[in-house]
Amino acid sequence: MPRLLERLQDEITALDAQSLRRRRQIAETACAPGQSLTLAGASAPRTMLGFSSNDYLGLAAHPALAAALAEGAARYGTGSGGSHLILGHSRAHAELEERLAGWMAPFIPEAQSLFFCTGYMANLAVLSALGGAEAAIFSESLNHASLIDGARLAKARVERYPHCGVAALDAQLGACDAPVKLIVSDAVFSMDGNIAPVAELLALAERHDAWLVLDDAHGFGVLGATGRGVLQAMGLRSERLVLVGTLGKAAGVSGAFVAAHRTVIDYLVQRARPYIFTTAAPPAIAHALLASLALIEGEEGDLRRARLQARIAQLRRGLEAILPADGSAWLPDSPTAIQPLVVGDNARAMQAMAQLDARGLRVGAIRPPTVPAGTARLRITLSASHSEADVARLLDALGDALARPWKEAA
Repeated sequence: MPRLLERLQDEITALDAQSLRRRRQIAETACAPGQSLTLAGASAPRTMLGFSSNDYLGLAAHPALAAALAEGAARYGTGSGGSHLILGHSRAHAELEERLAGWMAPFIPEAQSLFFCTGYMANLAVLSALGGAEAAIFSESLNHASLIDGARLAKARVERYPHCGVAALDAQLGACDAPVKLIVSDAVFSMDGNIAPVAELLALAERHDAWLVLDDAHGFGVLGATGRGVLQAMGLRSERLVLVGTLGKAAGVSGAFVAAHRTVIDYLVQRARPYIFTTAAPPAIAHALLASLALIEGEEGDLRRARLQARIAQLRRGLEAILPADGSAWLPDSPTAIQPLVVGDNARAMQAMAQLDARGLRVGAIRPPTVPAGTARLRITLSASHSEADVARLLDALGDALARPWKEAA
């Protein structure tokens, strides 16, 4: 084996020793939390009940969205044929952007939107375009990797501030003399489930003449009276807001959007390289997303959000009743569909995941570098399509897992 390959294999072996190696599994069936998920196995497929999906409203396998996707493919074909600036910007893309701009208009004056293939690309585009050598980016310490990488790509000065540390951020902004400042934060933190202090962050943006860039990947579709996300939930409005929303989670399809003042959107069209130099997403995706938005803001969306809230309350009540008294596992304060059960040690997290797996329950074990060292966790995610019996089954299995592996792993 060439030495170059040996070096890579040595690193993989070291990851194994730390219980940090990642592995993929093949799903044979649709994403449908609350229904049986068939995963390919070494000997035969296995049927599981999933609690690790981001399909928070249970729309990913909705018949209306599948029909809309097929209708879009029949109308527009399977590919866009080019970038948005070279023949790839279809009527479906334009209608979706107009619809999303209307959704955000109550919160962002003169709002327009821009559709991206993924949320990762949207975050890279926003930060690399709005940042630069003269800019300073103030990044939340628990931000998603896409925001971290976007800040790196911007070549701006980057300062991290403590998790939800409004006072520390205020001091950092006050000491900064950069002509362009960006406060950058997840709206809902993807591994903890808590919500950023968005109102306080916006007040700091106003005080210090800064942009506030929010990644609402896990709030869009779920938070707010009609699912328009964290800005609706908190009743905020400002020209300084630049909102990134993901459309492959609660919306159940794929892609992402940026919503901001029309001048910001026009600037991104001119300067955002991840937008300019990539083939546009298939128009059929945009067509399906129009159907998804109709479901989210309608009566069905209201019912699904209510069911999701009921499952969140049920799980938290149950977990609080079975948490070990020795503090070897704890439940952070999260009002959202993301409910992390922190166990600390990597091996313990993997062991607990294996025990749940043996019971036919799929819950992801999240380890560093995704989360800080010493905070490995089971990341439980709930969906509107989970039933009360599904959550009860999970709680029963978690009760056994919490009672056994700590002693065995010590």
